[in-house]
Amino acid sequence: MVAINPKKNFHFGENPPEINLNSNLKRWFSRNIGLWKSNRTYFLDEAQKTYNLIMNINIQALESKSEWESHYKFTWYPEKKYNFFEENPQYKERGEMLAFLKGHQLMRGNFYLSDDEGISNIKQVDEHEMIFESSYKDWYILEHTRLVDSDSYRFRVIYSWKKNKLKIVENHHEIKIIK
Repeated sequence: MVAINPKKNFHFGENPPEINLNSNLKRWFSRNIGLWKSNRTYFLDEAQKTYNLIMNINIQALESKSEWESHYKFTWYPEKKYNFFEENPQYKERGEMLAFLKGHQLMRGNFYLSDDEGISNIKQVDEHEMIFESSYKDWYILEHTRLVDSDSYRFRVIYSWKKNKLKIVENHHEIKIIK
């Protein structure tokens, strides 16, 4: 769907009005707003070990100066103390990420495994599932996120390659706690 801002007058020879190409993405992201309980399983290549832990993820929509960009804040923290973070210090026990949609990309202020900002390309599978594809430093990340049962549940699977070697596989089964 393409929407043109009717509030702006457009005359030939002027720059055309901004066009909203990401209304499906905005709608999908708005369905994710809220507090999620995330039951996670991590399969780590280096440790040849499997970890299970519960994290909380809060996704908030932020006001934006541009009506064409949707801004979000993601915060995460563990349900309880886990040895996982001591054994794997590359993982952040708690944190925050600011991001915004621009076309079919998620512009991230940082990544989970890095403080570097970057871009995730987004592919829409259907109205319930998106695929995020990210590259930064030596990492290539492929994340599938699917909303289930009227957006009460999410299933995420994340594959992370470092220097073309699969290092991390994650399964997240998430339950929406607060909308």
